[in-house]
Amino acid sequence: MARAPFTSFPFVLIILLSIVHLSHCKTLKRDVKALNEIKASLGWRVVYAWVGDDPCGDGDLPPWSGVTCSTVGDYRVVTELEVYAVSIVGPFPTAVTSLLDLTRLDLHNNKLTGPIPPQIGRLKRLKILNLRWNKLQDAIPPEIGELKSLTHLYLSFNNFKGEIPKELANLPDLRYLYLHENRLAGRIPPELGTLQNLRHLDAGNNHLVGTIRELIRIEGCFPALRNLYLNNNYFTGGIPAQLANLTSLEILYLSYNKMSGVIPSTVAHIPKLTYLYLDHNQFSGRIPEPFYKHPFLKEMYIEGNAFRPGVNPIGFHKVLEVSDGDFLV
Repeated sequence: MARAPFTSFPFVLIILLSIVHLSHCKTLKRDVKALNEIKASLGWRVVYAWVGDDPCGDGDLPPWSGVTCSTVGDYRVVTELEVYAVSIVGPFPTAVTSLLDLTRLDLHNNKLTGPIPPQIGRLKRLKILNLRWNKLQDAIPPEIGELKSLTHLYLSFNNFKGEIPKELANLPDLRYLYLHENRLAGRIPPELGTLQNLRHLDAGNNHLVGTIRELIRIEGCFPALRNLYLNNNYFTGGIPAQLANLTSLEILYLSYNKMSGVIPSTVAHIPKLTYLYLDHNQFSGRIPEPFYKHPFLKEMYIEGNAFRPGVNPIGFHKVLEVSDGDFLV
């Protein structure tokens, strides 16, 4: 008589025991305490969906809305917190910084006020920090530079002031940096150019000063940068020929600054340049002919300058709007 494979029963038993084990894992007390502190400070739109005491669920109740948990050993930990567009009012919930296993923190489109606490630097595993569209204030804490796993940083549409901390250059995996629509002042730290993976830098609509030459002075800087938005600031000086060394650049947005001088023909040799915004500055002279022969250049805005008569733009002019969400993964 044929026998069943001797491994089948033990294998099934192991699977069943694993399921039972996972279903009885407890959520780490540290995370339970932190989430309940946050729950106590939030408005009704969030609290009504946060039922029970365990944010990861307790068997009869599901996990809290916007809370994602993972199993680590004998415990469950909170790895993602996404509570956005629910009109949270009040200061940044400091208890969030006790969720040490967070990889994603998304509190965008609320009404958070006050500063980001320096304890934010405790979230060493954080990859995505999205706080855009709030009313956060004061300086950007340099402790964000301690989040070594960070790939996406969204701080746009707030009321941050002071300088951009050079400690952001300590984020080796940073790809997307959104700082636009704040009150940031001073110069952009050229140290940001050492970020080998930075693809998108948007510092538009602030009170920043300085020159492009200062920003790209470090040799081999911004090797992966595709999009550079510096519009609506107080940048001066000209466009340096060295800008052509940013060979990955596709969008260069310099509108509404105080820049001057002639446009160097070397910039027309950036191989993938697609959108070039020079309008409303003090540029003069002519646009070099290579720009008009560029194989990828679709838009070149030039109005509001002192170019010689007969200098023409390129493409059909429309407002360029790139949504933050286009880059959030």
